[in-house]
Amino acid sequence: MTKILTVAEFHGSVGKPALEALSEARRLADAVHGAVATVVIGHAVGDAGSTLAKYGVDEVYVLDHVELANYNLASYASAVTAAFKASGAELVFVPATTHGRELAAYVASMLDCGYASDVTALFWANGRLEAVRPMYSGKVNGRVAFAGTPGVVSLRPNMFALGEAVDGRTPSVHALTFELPASAARCRLVETKAPQKSTVELTEARVIVSGGRGLKGPEHFGIIEELAGVLGAAVGATRMVVDLGWKDHSMQVGQTGKIVNPELYIAVGISGAIQHLVGMQTSKVIVAINKDPEAPIFKVANYGIVGDAFEVVPAVTAALREALAPAGV
Repeated sequence: MTKILTVAEFHGSVGKPALEALSEARRLADAVHGAVATVVIGHAVGDAGSTLAKYGVDEVYVLDHVELANYNLASYASAVTAAFKASGAELVFVPATTHGRELAAYVASMLDCGYASDVTALFWANGRLEAVRPMYSGKVNGRVAFAGTPGVVSLRPNMFALGEAVDGRTPSVHALTFELPASAARCRLVETKAPQKSTVELTEARVIVSGGRGLKGPEHFGIIEELAGVLGAAVGATRMVVDLGWKDHSMQVGQTGKIVNPELYIAVGISGAIQHLVGMQTSKVIVAINKDPEAPIFKVANYGIVGDAFEVVPAVTAALREALAPAGV
């Protein structure tokens, strides 16, 4: 019987990418009459298991320790491998978040097994797991297969359907003892400084409004933020904007930033360099606003507006605010 272990980081709550990974694991396990386990990693995790239960997990392994309150590669990888051995799983699913990409690769090296990174689709074929993943800066999609088990997969957020939450499920819960690996002492968290950022995490956002160098300066990002506020969207930026110091790196969308896949992506003043396109071209709907009709961004956009962003964006914001306003207000 195939068993899949999914990874859920706990920092106050279980994030949507972890629930998506669990939902996909449940779908695949059901297809082969298998089982799903999840390892919760963090500190003071409370009843995180009840949230996971709603999405169909069979077993929950809990590693709750003060040393796991903050992400540390060696500690988290040790926790995942401990849960993998305890659960008897054959596959490990890790959300391809900022931490998850690094964690999945390290776990695969510890288990000395195959690794499919940043996958966008998973399915069974001829009795083995196969995955689809973007390659060559998103120019093609590669189809890869695991020759055997174990195997590790990192799943791109917003690419896998979130299962329907169902109350009443009661998975078995196992508390595991955590031992701090010696390698964890090589790196110590001294201080955490939260950068100014959108209240919506980019990798989990359903709507993103991003700005590029066409905004001419950080003082003009206000029009982006106002539009995002109306739509309840996250705010993103290009690498050039980050390199110029206009915005924090946490807001960067692109190959060296965050890979996003929202339902709607609005690109304002963004020319469309390949580095940026890699990070957002799988968005469900792309709207580009740029005064240059030859800008490469229009080649991937579903809808384009050729015009001055300083005129177009405020007009769009005003129209949306009026359209979305409650009746009679």
